[in-house]
Amino acid sequence: MKVRKEHAAKQDQLNSREEAELTQKKELSGEKEREVKLEEKEKEAAENYDKFVRAVAELDNYKKRALKEKADTVRYANEELIKDILPFMDSLDRAMEHTGGPEVEKFKEGIRLIQEQLLCCLEKHGVQKIESSGADFDPNYHEAMMQVHSDEHEENEVVSEIATGYLLNGRLLRPSKVCVCKKTSEKKADNGE
Repeated sequence: MKVRKEHAAKQDQLNSREEAELTQKKELSGEKEREVKLEEKEKEAAENYDKFVRAVAELDNYKKRALKEKADTVRYANEELIKDILPFMDSLDRAMEHTGGPEVEKFKEGIRLIQEQLLCCLEKHGVQKIESSGADFDPNYHEAMMQVHSDEHEENEVVSEIATGYLLNGRLLRPSKVCVCKKTSEKKADNGE
């Protein structure tokens, strides 16, 4: 009986050791599971933070773009109205060219004053006249209506202006319609030599 008790006591010790090892293994596996879950949650949190940062940046960019679009809308709101007024400026320019003689000088001066007054009004709203005569041809600001031969002008120099061009707040509203110098005789003479 004593042997049985000793044997039972040893068996209990073995069982308690196995239970302790099992408990320890369960605790270790539970810790590993918690670590894996923690890593997953940290990864998910990092992804969510990245999404948040991107969303904030996109919102900020949208706000900047919307403010710029609004400013441009306000800045160029009168563009169509001004385009409709520009033919009046052209008519005044032509009237000034075709007036002559001493009896019409007062009439010519009156038209010039109206023209200056209208141009001042347009300038107050951001319209600027493009000065083209004598300048080099620039396709960004000029529309070539014809080419003429002139010994007084350089190649691709604007000889005359058919219609004045205008800028609205620095942006092209209408290009200047111009005559451009083309020196064809010099090219033929150069080719003949």
